[in-house]
Amino acid sequence: MAKQRKRLLLVDGYNVLRSGSRYQEAFAHPDYTDDAFNTARERLINDVINYAGRDYKAVIVFDGADNEFSTGEVETIGGVRIMFSPAGTSADKVIEKLAHDARVRNVETLVVTSDATIQDTVFGFGIDRMSANGFSREVGMYYEDVHLDETPKVALKRTLGDRIKPDVLEKLKAMRDGKA
Repeated sequence: MAKQRKRLLLVDGYNVLRSGSRYQEAFAHPDYTDDAFNTARERLINDVINYAGRDYKAVIVFDGADNEFSTGEVETIGGVRIMFSPAGTSADKVIEKLAHDARVRNVETLVVTSDATIQDTVFGFGIDRMSANGFSREVGMYYEDVHLDETPKVALKRTLGDRIKPDVLEKLKAMRDGKA
């Protein structure tokens, strides 16, 4: 069996939450609460888990640059690595480094962000990019496909006539009608 090529999905967490149409409910009100924001973040994590599936190893990077307590530790949920960039380092820099390192290791990589600077930088590495809205659409289509796959199918009633070869059926009909 041929070894499948490694693939990596890198997601610019806060950029996708702010730019992806799928997550805009959290920002619908100017006084959005931490609960709404956390719900959107959890939704993104679940979406990445489902989208990545068995096809990708996935990493979501959230910006922790302005948080003096952020250490850059990685937590794994559902097989997806989730990290906040370390204090003083932007998520952009972490994503660019992960993308560069993946290219060096010959890992096929897809970066999800609408940040033009990151897109331009990773494109220079020869890495695929997807916008936040593109990801929102892809995830929506994924869930629609899953829903359609789970829709119960109506069983067809198969008759004897369905199972007989057409030429044999014609002969039987001719015999019935007295034409044979």
